[in-house]
Amino acid sequence: MSASLRVPAVPPPLDSPGAATNLLEAYRPGTDRFLATPLHTLLGSGTRAQVPHDSRPLPLRVQEVLDAARRAGDPAPVVVGSVPFAPGGAAELAVPETVRWATALRADPLIALHGPDAGREDAWRIREVPAAEEYAAAVAAAVKRMRAGEFDKVVLARTLELTSARELDLPAMLSRLARRDPDGYTFAVPSGPGRTLVGASPELLVARRGGRLVANPLAGSAQRSSDLAEDVRRAAALLDSPKDLHEHAVVVDAIREALAPFCARLDVPERPTLVRTAAMWHLSTTLTGELRDPASTALDLASALHPTPAVCGTPTEVARQVIADSEPFDRGAYTGMVGWQNADGDGDWVVTIRCAEAEGRTLRLFAGAGVVAESSPAAETAETGAKFRTFLSAVGAAL
Repeated sequence: MSASLRVPAVPPPLDSPGAATNLLEAYRPGTDRFLATPLHTLLGSGTRAQVPHDSRPLPLRVQEVLDAARRAGDPAPVVVGSVPFAPGGAAELAVPETVRWATALRADPLIALHGPDAGREDAWRIREVPAAEEYAAAVAAAVKRMRAGEFDKVVLARTLELTSARELDLPAMLSRLARRDPDGYTFAVPSGPGRTLVGASPELLVARRGGRLVANPLAGSAQRSSDLAEDVRRAAALLDSPKDLHEHAVVVDAIREALAPFCARLDVPERPTLVRTAAMWHLSTTLTGELRDPASTALDLASALHPTPAVCGTPTEVARQVIADSEPFDRGAYTGMVGWQNADGDGDWVVTIRCAEAEGRTLRLFAGAGVVAESSPAAETAETGAKFRTFLSAVGAAL
């Protein structure tokens, strides 16, 4: 994230060694809400107020709840939670009773310590929805339609349903996810009655600090290799891949177009760079800007961007219909956004990927791939398999 965004927007975080990892280890499912970003770590406990679900714009509903909390005596209220992929879906956003802040996990030396053991791989029963061959067939059908000129891009996803013989240990899963990729965005928030959304996303949708904003779309991916020379070769090939560069440019152009009306200045680099996670390389572009109207909140910006072509496709409405026709499941919070916002309008909203929803003893994992006319069904299926590994490694399971 740009250093220009390091403007105080929240209470000063604790920066002593162990402060961030203490918040990570203090997380408990239920009404706790945990979010770690490259700048800070947040743990909210309890629920002071829930953002209502009605026909009014979501940013308006969020601001009303925050303003009411401030009038009631909370000097620094924060809304934390998730927004679903589907338009008009119910967001799970709330003002916690208490919020604790610390510096970033990546800045805490204790994050390097070994986390909880992932357990045995035979503890899980795994079901693919859809099966890999059915997913590949859906990709092939979409490619055929794109080559006929019906649309330009669609992001198709699949799921893994993991059922355990034991109770799920969500705090341990969260800890392993955070320790695997401490530079990313790790989260665990309630997603509905008896459900928890947990994950580690590499992708910032948008952040706002005062009059400044930053967006960091990722599109175009390659699986990493444990062999250093091969890993470097794959990274270099991704930077030179016409298919992936085209896919990335579609996303960046859409974000530029969506943010331009909000900005007095918007800087967009000409070429992408690379971002790496433990499992993947991604093409990355960081856009920075200055707001035209200081009243525009982080959620105003995020709502204008959501969904980007990186998680839906283009044209948006056509891609939504292709997704609905091709995916035999409800995405729910997957490819929505998760984050926080304060009463001044500052906040971070992250694209909800590399995630799972926990309910009872079942985890539903999600992974998707951007499909364009040049896509290979086999390659896109392999890409989703690689993306699943972020979470599979955190639960001790394997495909």
